[in-house]
Amino acid sequence: MSDSGSVDDTPFARLVFELNLIARHYPATARRVPGFALDRSAFLILTRLELGDPLSLRELSEAFRLDISTINRQVGAMLKQQLVERVPDPDGGVARKIRATDDGRTALAAEQKYRAKGIGSVVADWAEDDIAELGRLMRKFNRSVEQIEDNPWPRPQHTDS
Repeated sequence: MSDSGSVDDTPFARLVFELNLIARHYPATARRVPGFALDRSAFLILTRLELGDPLSLRELSEAFRLDISTINRQVGAMLKQQLVERVPDPDGGVARKIRATDDGRTALAAEQKYRAKGIGSVVADWAEDDIAELGRLMRKFNRSVEQIEDNPWPRPQHTDS
């Protein structure tokens, strides 16, 4: 028992606590499993590229709210692994764009399947309605963050979007 005083047990305090646990559990679990192929930045960049047209380094920098030198370093590592490639701007611009290679798309699909399996094991005994409700609330939370940051993230089309 702690002598630090009363615990804030409001719904908001419980939400903050649980979101911190998600941040703790999810990446740590993925790093410990043998066969984890993509690092976090490669996974996120490939996920973003999968949802639309090729992007320039500047566009990736803006999408992730990271310094362009950080994105350049991350993309450079991905180029060496042949997960992405530079392509001419389809709109005729000067800046080259980045798009996933076949190897990148294959690695992303494998990683997404692996992550889905892990999440599936967590919610295996949940009712379908509970899974749907958590997904709806997570989407609502993420869209609120995107609205505050004025940084919308593309999403795949779903029947309940």
